[in-house]
Amino acid sequence: MKKVLILSAFIAGTAFAKAQTSFDKDIAAVEKKVIEWRRDFHQNPELGNREFKTAEKIAKHLESLGIEVQTGVAKTGVVGLLKGDMPGKVVALRADIDALPVTERNDLPFKSEVVTSFLGTETGVMHACGHDTHTAILMGVAEVLSKNKDKIKGSVKFIFQPSEEGPPPGEEGGAKLMVKEGVLDNPKVDAIFGLHINSSTPVNTIKYKPGGTMAATERFVVNVKGKQSHGSQPWLGVDPILISAQIINGFQSIISRESELTEEAAVITVGKITSGTRFNIIPESAEMIGTVRTLDPDMRTKIIRRMDEMAAGIAKAYGGEATIDWQNMTVVTYNDLDLTAQMLPTLQQVGGTENVSLQKAVTGGEDFSFFQEKVPGFYFFLGGMTAGSTEAFPHHTPDFVIDEAGFQLGVKALSQMSIDYLNGK
Repeated sequence: MKKVLILSAFIAGTAFAKAQTSFDKDIAAVEKKVIEWRRDFHQNPELGNREFKTAEKIAKHLESLGIEVQTGVAKTGVVGLLKGDMPGKVVALRADIDALPVTERNDLPFKSEVVTSFLGTETGVMHACGHDTHTAILMGVAEVLSKNKDKIKGSVKFIFQPSEEGPPPGEEGGAKLMVKEGVLDNPKVDAIFGLHINSSTPVNTIKYKPGGTMAATERFVVNVKGKQSHGSQPWLGVDPILISAQIINGFQSIISRESELTEEAAVITVGKITSGTRFNIIPESAEMIGTVRTLDPDMRTKIIRRMDEMAAGIAKAYGGEATIDWQNMTVVTYNDLDLTAQMLPTLQQVGGTENVSLQKAVTGGEDFSFFQEKVPGFYFFLGGMTAGSTEAFPHHTPDFVIDEAGFQLGVKALSQMSIDYLNGK
């Protein structure tokens, strides 16, 4: 009897090893396609809510794999549903597909030459954040999993999301709109995974953080009202530019003197200030536009309240008025603690324990967080910096570049995570 049990275990182990080898071969075989897809998307980028050709290419690929496809989700999004050979839960995988209004400075053979008008200004269009990579990787995952339906206990929902960088003014878009339109229903999603390529993380490594991982982000507009006068007679007016400068200084004191930064990081940035028309005229008004980044809900509430109070108070002290208009862009990207612990062994298996490490929270924002508000989610970072490099160009810059050698690890991670989650590992 003992020999029979040993033999059965050996046979089962051999079958598993063969299945895993076949799975790994499928992943390796798709790498070349992933790189080609990524280069095509990089050369032909499209801005948020305008990703028409990108969506068409994605949908055509999913349909070729026999995957059920929905198009026009949240304007230009594509959703695919792959049903495994066995019933079970539903796991969602998400990739963002939009580019940025950035003029590329790289000398790549697939460099973007696309030019468009953005908010009245002519600009280049570039995948300067790696969304082309995310899209291509998820297309590769779809191909791998479609060939391994016998290993899937449940279903996989592929979410190709438009407008992660924010929809055009006056439009809805992104993850928030996808959730609103029911992307996490029919069938109901039990968990969601996503990754982000990172130019400063060494290639073929993975970084993650349980709990709060990326910041809640707010967009604010400060409207300052003064009194116009001749530049030679400032005492006859109320200078909104001077008031704006004092408000900016005041905002920074909220961070440096009122925020408990030992608990979590917080940032207030004024990115644009507009006022005046001529060198010798004190203008009537000024406008400042900026962002707040927080990782703690209580800190977020306090900072917003204090900014409202400070802007109004400073303006009044100088004889003017100031109000702030707020727009919430994302909530905290929060990695479910149990789900993160459950999937960590899978990441360590596919990447090697020595190549998977904890990281601190970052103050960048990610609208993947709106999915995580509804279902448990896990979001991690995939290395994209060339091995041996010590410096990388940041995301959202004209020189941003990614090493394609890490794409296969991205495909393998999301593919194996899907199967292990659905099989209850």
